Amino acid sequence: MAAPIEIDVWQGDLAELEVDALVVGASESLFMTAGAAASVKRLGGEEVEREAVDQGPIRPGEAVATTGGQLATPYVIHAVGVGHDRVADPAQLDRAVRAALAFGSTLRLRRIAMALIGVEHGAFAPDDAAAIQVRAILDAAARTPIEAVVLASVHPVETRAISDAVRSIVAEAQAS
Repeated sequence: MAAPIEIDVWQGDLAELEVDALVVGASESLFMTAGAAASVKRLGGEEVEREAVDQGPIRPGEAVATTGGQLATPYVIHAVGVGHDRVADPAQLDRAVRAALAFGSTLRLRRIAMALIGVEHGAFAPDDAAAIQVRAILDAAARTPIEAVVLASVHPVETRAISDAVRSIVAEAQAS
């Protein structure tokens, strides 16, 4: 049986959370121009983006980690769930979430906050992205020291999609 992992849903700016790491959606070039990544850059400083870009470009399904700059969190993980082609590939998004969670061991993370990845430019509908992300988190629970994940969005539609996915997928997992 997988180790339990707590999943919380929060409506608000991801960049304001005080956790061990923030996970944002990224482009292959790792510039922080959209969604939660833009907010993290604004509050964390240009150095967060510079550190990311210096590690790129990377392929869809991969992730890199940087410091948190001026944020309350020490790390930012940049996960590429959708490539420049903006094709919604569920397997690619799943790999990106798992790549981000894999930093749990190397960075000794216990509590992270994640944006809804793959919705930045409309590639994934919020319901689809949330379902893929929640399943990946639950499946990876046994292989990560991460104990809690906060899924955050400033958009009510996304927050509702995340809440619905958590409720239905957790219930489904408990029933099996």
